Amino acid sequence: MLSAIVAVANNNVIGKDNQLIWKLPNDMKWFKERTLGHTVIMGRKTFESLPKLLEDRKHIVLTRDENYKVDLPGVEVVRSIHELKHLIDDEKEHFVIGGAQIYKFLLPYTSKLYITKINEDFEGDAYFPSYDESQWEIVYSSKGIVDEKNKYEHSFYIYNKK
Repeated sequence: MLSAIVAVANNNVIGKDNQLIWKLPNDMKWFKERTLGHTVIMGRKTFESLPKLLEDRKHIVLTRDENYKVDLPGVEVVRSIHELKHLIDDEKEHFVIGGAQIYKFLLPYTSKLYITKINEDFEGDAYFPSYDESQWEIVYSSKGIVDEKNKYEHSFYIYNKK
């Protein structure tokens, strides 16, 4: 089963220059708690933007570059949806973590969304794809804490595909 996990601004921005725009420790904690021990699927640019491998997670990098290789334990490079079919059909949860093109490509195969909604507009160059909200049911929501470390108002949502 594929799930997507993402933080999204009011204007659907998710990043700029291949980086997160905001600092929200609450969102980082939310992300880590949900993805720890799972497979994370991302595009090449997202993978290359990571400061280090995400601890206790298998990394799958989806790229069209036939020559792209990663020689690190726990990292697999795939080049097609066909190579992800076993994850889509699996009962175990696997997380799509970006970037924008990967979200757009894999959203039709996604059964669950974990969305941190940030109540702010940001200037960016990467956007979460639009989706038909009537096809999704909110199964969890909660407000995040706004404090000196988390200066943007934000909420956490989990959606299941109907």
